[in-house]
Amino acid sequence: MRYLFPLFTLLFFQNCWSQDANKTAASAQKYAEVLYNVERFYVDSPDAQKLTETAIVAMLEALDPHSIYIPKEDLDDAQMAINGSFVGIGVRFQVIKDTINIVATIAGGPSEKLGILPGDQIVEVDGQKVAGIGIKNDQVRQKLMGDFGTKVKVTISRKGKLLDFNITRDKIPVFSVDAAYMIDKEIGYIKLNSFSKTTVQEVQNALLDLKELGMKSLIFDLQGNGGGLLDAAHKLADEFLSGDKLIVYSEGRAQLRYDLKAGRRGLFEEGPLLILTDEYAASASEILSGAIQDWDRGLIVGRRTYGKGLVQRPMPLSDGSEIRLTIARYYTPTGRHIQKPYQDTETYRKDLNQRYLNGEFFLKDSIKMPDSLVYKTLKTKRVVYGGGGIMPDVFVSLDTSENSTYFSALIRGGHVNNFAFNYIKANRTALKTQYPNFSSFQQNFVCDQAFMDQFFEHVAREDSSLVFVPEDYRISEELIKLRLKAVIAQDLWSTNEMFQIYNETNEILQEAIQVLKNHTYYNYQLDK
Repeated sequence: MRYLFPLFTLLFFQNCWSQDANKTAASAQKYAEVLYNVERFYVDSPDAQKLTETAIVAMLEALDPHSIYIPKEDLDDAQMAINGSFVGIGVRFQVIKDTINIVATIAGGPSEKLGILPGDQIVEVDGQKVAGIGIKNDQVRQKLMGDFGTKVKVTISRKGKLLDFNITRDKIPVFSVDAAYMIDKEIGYIKLNSFSKTTVQEVQNALLDLKELGMKSLIFDLQGNGGGLLDAAHKLADEFLSGDKLIVYSEGRAQLRYDLKAGRRGLFEEGPLLILTDEYAASASEILSGAIQDWDRGLIVGRRTYGKGLVQRPMPLSDGSEIRLTIARYYTPTGRHIQKPYQDTETYRKDLNQRYLNGEFFLKDSIKMPDSLVYKTLKTKRVVYGGGGIMPDVFVSLDTSENSTYFSALIRGGHVNNFAFNYIKANRTALKTQYPNFSSFQQNFVCDQAFMDQFFEHVAREDSSLVFVPEDYRISEELIKLRLKAVIAQDLWSTNEMFQIYNETNEILQEAIQVLKNHTYYNYQLDK
């Protein structure tokens, strides 16, 4: 019976494809023949499903770096960021010393409604022990997530007492706006981590709130944003571009040119606009940045973006798995294709490292682009480039002056996050009393010597092999203190407050602020 599938596949391919697809049919037949012979004659019992999935992965890897296969069991996680939500119990957790610690509950989520608190520890899930067994983050997610409306019994340890909670799983939002706040009385700031189904609404809400607070200029932060939905990038660009301006178009072998244009009144079509980018901003981030730059609507500040200009379409397979296949290239309004070369997959994957070694992150002049990739913006005719990411209008070099081997070890080991969690767990009431709001915390909380002594004692207990290096600490002292303060702010409030502290040393953001304050922005004579 196990040979029926490949034989059926053979017949299916032979009967369904036209004469114009004989080569494809022959290839499919060849694969079916190989699988049939492996199943029948191989020395050990083969796993046909595993072999097929391996073949699919290899096939897609041979096409381009962004066509991928997603197994059925991984599809929910892959969809989470795109959908802007998942189904779970609504907690943010951290595994410390083999124990699941609740860092925060999601506002309005099922856990918060039942009275689960930050600092609680999950010891059992559905009667199964989860503490002290070496559980990993992905295993925790598998146990806590599930179908909408299903129940999960969670046993929590709180101040030495065990408490049982029967939690009904619910839809939990995944926010793409990390932060939105006023830098001063006129400059607004929005940090976006992805482009999902909820992104446009989130940004619209943030824009309305900031305009109510008096925003005249906007800094829109796309640093580290790897992209997401093309539709979200299109609609978000429409918030900034007036009239029926072209935002992006896509075209492929089997797809005719498809234009996406502005079409409605946006919330921020006038006023200084700066887009922050770095080498990790990709795909949808580049669509938005390219459209803003091409129409001279705003300035791009930072470093050259990743260079991903390929469009993937999700294609479900019969077993519940999915492939995301590259079907087209996208182009900015001037006709720029910003996809970097990918003929050599290994070179492609090492591109960022090569950029670093070439000095591109530190000196704009080290970026070499051929004249054939030169384009002109549509209003002021400024020179822009295609064929390898979006080049910034204002270049900001990477600052590594405060990095050290010791600092990197602290971050990799999770020591900053772990200490912050334990510190808040022990001092939450006192901190909330001393700092009743974020403003008082931001202005007055100091990582003094007594605080740092506690931190280093914690590190020594957790990792005796991590040796304190005085010289490294001298280099990274302010950065370590900033990280600690930012993480504590996140645990006490939210990511919005964390970024307000972390951004104090964000060199790209600080440069953008100066561009506005010293009026350099207006020297570019942009559209609006």
